[in-house]
Amino acid sequence: MKQTEAKKRMIVLLLALLGLCMQAAVYVYAWMEMYYPYLAKLGQVNFYKWGHFLMIAVYFVLLFFFENTYGGLKIGYLKPLEVYFSQIFSLLAVNMISYVQISLMRNWIAPAAPILGVMAVQLVLSGIWTFLCDIFYRKFFPPRELLLIYGERSIDDILSKFATRKDKYKVTRCMNVSEGLEAIEKEIQGKYDAVVLWDISTMDRNKLLKFCYGKSIRVYMMPKIPDVLIQGATKLHLFDTPILLTREYSLRIEQRAVKRLIDIVCALLLIVIASPFMLVTAAAIKLYDGGPVLYKQVRCTRDRKEFYIMKFRSMRVDAEKDGVARLAAKNDSRITPVGKFIRAMRIDELPQLFNILKGEMSFIGPRPERPEIIAQYVEEMPEFLFRMKVKAGLAGYAQVYGKYNTTPYDKLKLDLTYIENYTVWLDIKLMLLTLKILFKPESTEGIESSQVTAMKKEE
Repeated sequence: MKQTEAKKRMIVLLLALLGLCMQAAVYVYAWMEMYYPYLAKLGQVNFYKWGHFLMIAVYFVLLFFFENTYGGLKIGYLKPLEVYFSQIFSLLAVNMISYVQISLMRNWIAPAAPILGVMAVQLVLSGIWTFLCDIFYRKFFPPRELLLIYGERSIDDILSKFATRKDKYKVTRCMNVSEGLEAIEKEIQGKYDAVVLWDISTMDRNKLLKFCYGKSIRVYMMPKIPDVLIQGATKLHLFDTPILLTREYSLRIEQRAVKRLIDIVCALLLIVIASPFMLVTAAAIKLYDGGPVLYKQVRCTRDRKEFYIMKFRSMRVDAEKDGVARLAAKNDSRITPVGKFIRAMRIDELPQLFNILKGEMSFIGPRPERPEIIAQYVEEMPEFLFRMKVKAGLAGYAQVYGKYNTTPYDKLKLDLTYIENYTVWLDIKLMLLTLKILFKPESTEGIESSQVTAMKKEE
């Protein structure tokens, strides 16, 4: 890493630590001045200095864990509003846990006013901190100037993606690989901060990647499907040369057992918690148009096995009277008023908890698709079948790191990234991140009409 990059990283870490310390300091004040005197007066606790230190340390560790998981510390990497939203979600989770902890010490419900005050002050400090960090980052770390190298595929899609982060990246020039590697290598050594390799042949890509690595030039490379598959390879040292082993199966039997246990426990717990919301939703759907409450549809899970997925009905009864399979489009007229609300709040997905309990789905995994839509995808992307090496999921890698209107090819790469990098911790992390995206409206939007046509979902 270059010296300037090391300094940049150090500054970002210090800013993140400063933010954590400010937020923790508010809790420390509330604990020392309000909650501890209250508990001590009731004779519930009698702490010495190490007891206070433990309480504060637990809060700080929890705060670091949630903010690191949700992205509340990713200054410059995420947009300011995204960082602030992550901070809000993290603070809400940590303060709820801390309030429960204090209530357990009290052996009854503790006063909520102090923790609500802590939350309010932290939100103000977090907003100011995020705003000032963004100003500082923009002033001292201008957008990286990029050289985009591309092949035959149109660059409109990748340029539009970089355009959403003008604060961080600036594509200064685009060069087609047909201009020759010698000319490209000469241009790379110009004033650019990094190089983007976009959909060029593997041979040319490897040559340019080695050239940039030798010159200590940063490279952003969009992986192809074989690149994603290699991520999950096992490193072997059988001979005097490294070997990468890609296995013919996905999750090991012990991983599947632990994953199934988590699914059963979490599904039962959430069914109990969500039952009041499900009853109210069922009543609202029935009262609106008298139609069926549930919508059942054939979907495919592991090894292309078919099952009936259950959802609360969000569209008109005659939404697909012609029998044609369609994805929901943005501002789709088929969605009822009740449906718009339950889709926005993701309440329509709750009946799938029973699919999980039956073993047809998992909490985390590639979203299940209709057989006819799978057939259409496979015509253009035979690799689409790779995602069915694991059980379908209520939420997945593509839902957390993509959007509802992310292209099928990009969703496929995200799902394969999950499969090839699976761990139990990854499942837990994605569960936590799924809670966050429930509050992001863009993740529930339908696809644009042009995308519907392009993906051949309508005739």
